[in-house]
Amino acid sequence: MAEGRDLAEFLLLEHWSPAAARSPGPGIGTQAQRLLTRYLFAHTPVVRVEADTETGNLAEQRALERSGFTREGVLRSVVFRDGQWRDVVRYSVLRDDIASASPTSDQPGARGRQPA
Repeated sequence: MAEGRDLAEFLLLEHWSPAAARSPGPGIGTQAQRLLTRYLFAHTPVVRVEADTETGNLAEQRALERSGFTREGVLRSVVFRDGQWRDVVRYSVLRDDIASASPTSDQPGARGRQPA
């Protein structure tokens, strides 16, 4: 991934076709966010994932919430797009949020796991 690019920008520019963006089908964004977040927590030492979306993008906000992200607040005038400054809503999810929501057999404390 190029220096200075966030993950969403990388995925959008490198791996998302314009046709798919127009009609991805219901729930595809939520599924992708869940899978990507779980992958990051399972394969990297990251403990927090953040996502920003413009205040008017209600569909993305719902998708983030369905993916387990928590709304943290509004950041005012942080994105300059189409000749004007825009507000964004900041969301986050923590490793502990995912672990407590859906434990699996390879996570510590998961149901059904025998102590070593």
